[in-house]
Amino acid sequence: MLGDRCPTAEGERPYDPVDLSSRAFWSRTAAQREQSYAVLREERPVSWHPPVEGVSVPREGDGFWAVVRHEDIVTVSRQNKVFIAGAGVLFEDIPEGGFDGSLSILAMDHPRHTKLRRLISSAFTLKSVARLKGIMEALAGEVVDELAACSEGRADFVEKCSSLFPMRVISETVGISGDRRDDVVAAAIALVAATPDTTTEDGFALMKAAVEGNRFLRDMALDLAARRRAHPTDDIMTVLVQAESEGERLTDTEIVDLFVLLCIAGYDSTRQTINHGLKLLTDLPEQRDWLMEDLEGRMGSAVEEILRYATPVMTFRRTAAIDTELGGQTVKAGEKVVMFYASGNRDGSVFPDPGRFDLSRDPNPHLTFGGGGAHFCLAAQLARGQLRALFGTLLRRLPDIEAGEPEYKSNSSIDGIRRLPCRFTPQ
Repeated sequence: MLGDRCPTAEGERPYDPVDLSSRAFWSRTAAQREQSYAVLREERPVSWHPPVEGVSVPREGDGFWAVVRHEDIVTVSRQNKVFIAGAGVLFEDIPEGGFDGSLSILAMDHPRHTKLRRLISSAFTLKSVARLKGIMEALAGEVVDELAACSEGRADFVEKCSSLFPMRVISETVGISGDRRDDVVAAAIALVAATPDTTTEDGFALMKAAVEGNRFLRDMALDLAARRRAHPTDDIMTVLVQAESEGERLTDTEIVDLFVLLCIAGYDSTRQTINHGLKLLTDLPEQRDWLMEDLEGRMGSAVEEILRYATPVMTFRRTAAIDTELGGQTVKAGEKVVMFYASGNRDGSVFPDPGRFDLSRDPNPHLTFGGGGAHFCLAAQLARGQLRALFGTLLRRLPDIEAGEPEYKSNSSIDGIRRLPCRFTPQ
């Protein structure tokens, strides 16, 4: 698609020669994608590109603006009246009605977004997460013990650890009983495995499973919300059903949407960060040795650097509400603007030696939870708490654990690992 031209109100606008839209690009490694980002950061930090290739869902408009520099990503993130979320936030659109409500507050603007965020913020404060520390550490111990019990000292780390831990934390903190955990995990896996491309038999089957998983999670959340209204406890679902501000409460639909969002976003991004983290600690033993010298004291900065370097959520989209200027370009109202977080997290003007994995990096203003503003990730502290608990437990319990070669999955939203063999001395 290089050299194609796109008609605009002024005539023709050329697509940038750097490919960010093809399936081939998203099938490349993170290091290969970074080569393209580096060119754009240096020469064209805001550039015009064709619609993402190969998606069966029709896209409105003729392309998108790629925003690859840290400073510009922060600008788009914080100017919420100029760059709105209500017109869609995913780089690749999903079928209308297929995942009703699954994006929840991610795809809302003021005033509805402000109302919901105000009502639910108390469930995800630093103080609230601190109260969950013991629960997260206990669940980390439970998962690592199960991994350690693999008699041959070999396992698929995704199957035996990273896919289990985040959803067990979510299930426990929301209030889902232990006998339903596996069902919730299966539904969440089906949702994050979905692809918007239904032109193939596999793609159609994945989408069908995802729709069923979405329906299962919504039914479960609705039932749990009703039970917590009748019998409140100290879990997050109780917080949501009791939340009140200026006489307003969350509706059942809003609560269910938030629950599904937590199961999707909170699950997949955290498990992929865990996967990438183990691989990085395996490939760079000097960094691992530095961490092990003071595991408790150094875990905080280590988690931040794993988040920066891994950048599991790679893109989010906004839409210009008015004509505006960004990075020297004129962005017209209605045009899509895609933030490339993985590129912003390698911006050398912000991060010295950005290609180096440095667990002692400080400061570390990474964009893994967004660039600030109204849509900054509400569950950021919960994710950090999970990563500290899991890696702390894993490295103490299985200090010689190593990752093999990953099997990656191509996706323009999540930098995913489908399988990750690991080996360790069995306990």
